[in-house]
Amino acid sequence: MYLQNIKLWNFRKFGTDGNFNINSPNLNLDFTKGLNVLIGENDSGKTAIIDAIKLSLKTHASEWIKPEREDFFEASEKFRIELLFKDLSLEEAKNFTEWLSWEGEGDNSEPILIVYFEATKINEKIVTYDLKAGLPEDGYSLNSDAKEFLKATYLKPLRDAKSELIPKKASRLSQIFEKHEAFKDKDRDHLLIDIFKDFNKSIALYFKGLGSDETTQLNDLKGKELKDEIDKYLKSFYDNTKETDIKVTEAKLRNILEKLELLVKDEINVGLGTLNRLFMSSELVHLNKRNWDGIRLGLVEELEAHLHPQAQMQIIDSLQQHTDIQLILTTHSPNLASKVKLENLIICTKNYAFPLGEKYTKLKKSDYPFLERFLDVTKSNLFFAKGLIFVEGISEEIIIPALADKLFELNEIDNSLTSASVSVIPIGNTAFLRYSKIFLRSREPQIDIPISIVNDLDLRPIKYAEKYNILQDKRRANNIITEYNVDDFKNQKKSNIESQSIRAFISNFWTLEYCIALHPTLRKILFKSIVQCIEEIRADNYKGIKESKKGIKPISEIDYETKWENFVLNKNNEQIAFDIMYHFIIDEKKISKSMIAMYNTPQN
Repeated sequence: MYLQNIKLWNFRKFGTDGNFNINSPNLNLDFTKGLNVLIGENDSGKTAIIDAIKLSLKTHASEWIKPEREDFFEASEKFRIELLFKDLSLEEAKNFTEWLSWEGEGDNSEPILIVYFEATKINEKIVTYDLKAGLPEDGYSLNSDAKEFLKATYLKPLRDAKSELIPKKASRLSQIFEKHEAFKDKDRDHLLIDIFKDFNKSIALYFKGLGSDETTQLNDLKGKELKDEIDKYLKSFYDNTKETDIKVTEAKLRNILEKLELLVKDEINVGLGTLNRLFMSSELVHLNKRNWDGIRLGLVEELEAHLHPQAQMQIIDSLQQHTDIQLILTTHSPNLASKVKLENLIICTKNYAFPLGEKYTKLKKSDYPFLERFLDVTKSNLFFAKGLIFVEGISEEIIIPALADKLFELNEIDNSLTSASVSVIPIGNTAFLRYSKIFLRSREPQIDIPISIVNDLDLRPIKYAEKYNILQDKRRANNIITEYNVDDFKNQKKSNIESQSIRAFISNFWTLEYCIALHPTLRKILFKSIVQCIEEIRADNYKGIKESKKGIKPISEIDYETKWENFVLNKNNEQIAFDIMYHFIIDEKKISKSMIAMYNTPQN
């Protein structure tokens, strides 16, 4: 039995102008049987989805959960949460006989359970709310036993694991233990009760100054003296008819369990990260308890709370192995996003949620293992951005934000990329389609995140290709510009890329660096950075003893103007650009593009 789908109407940010249409939910989201990870920027609806489930089903912890005015979308007076459960075993289905619906026909029909929580308000006062089950037109309220079987386990964000694990009345640890088969329904005949009766007897004898045989007098009578002093005052209040009795706790199972504390053996003063892992371990035991016919559903907000990146990786690896329970998590961590299987991720953005399973996207089956291998922590930043720019490599990743910052400084654009929450993602190769198809939907609605793919034209100017005998290289000869194929080549590239919210920006000339080298102003900045790179390489390779030559000279001490004049002498624009590419970047590979990009940013 697992939660297969959730629909929301006018709940939190999932609503439309306060209108309520039972045939048009504001969110219609499918879950997988095992792990589900809700990811996305802040205020994208992740917590709202968790809270909708929690509000409907309640949790195993002793907490009071009821609808609030803030749960209603804007001015709406009614919200609805609908949950669909599938794959009910016969043992599970018997707990919901009166509320079951059926899917399919004849021998192929299977029981399903639809529960829905509705709340209404009048004049800002919430007047009705209830959980019902069955088909919408004839559903009716669930009884307390059925509701108990639907309760979820919930771990709140920034949880105080220490508080949950220490001994106290109604501690979460005691609740977990009490429901385990080791203690369930054994309130009167559990071994711990007998142990505590004997322990309390020993405590009482100590305060009487007697040993365990009830006759031998102890050498230490300070406990007896303390009790006698209290008894003296107590008897004066009761005409010598009362006497104290001292014990650790009542010999009742619940009281005993409330005195237990969970620790890591041989660890002292452990931090919040260790306590968080310890707390999650105890909750997983609760989710996996035997002889349980209810749903095994865990809701965890901000799994990464108090955990360093390596611990996050280890925990998510472990959780992905638990196929017998269903987990719905939220995260802001690219570390976790990079480790979770792509089909288990759900992107939350623009007041909707988009699962990334194969039937929802335009990714091919072969794309999933590729992306799971190469979608690292850096690239996983793409799941949290309001806009994306995919580029080939590190040089574009450095240069494009620098250019955007300069344009913002000159009031040519409204925001820098950072303030607009736009991420530049270096692919490291030309597999743009694999990454962009993460955001292409095979069904409505589409993901409305603007995505730009900045790509090189990758055609060399034939005039200077001939000059440097590049045409002799058959591999390169296929990528030579001719008078008739540039526009066709660009349009073909764009048509292979552009779809839905994805747009391609192909350079008009060979590469990004070549385009910069063609520009009358930008090419001087590029050459300046090249001169600085050459100076760095010289200093790194210098083996002499002269102190003046050991360090890297700043550009202010290098006569790059003279170097520039000598370099451009008797050359036209195209020859200058091609010579920069040939001598420094592409063919002779004297300097790496990322090194040039580093020196080419405004701060340099």
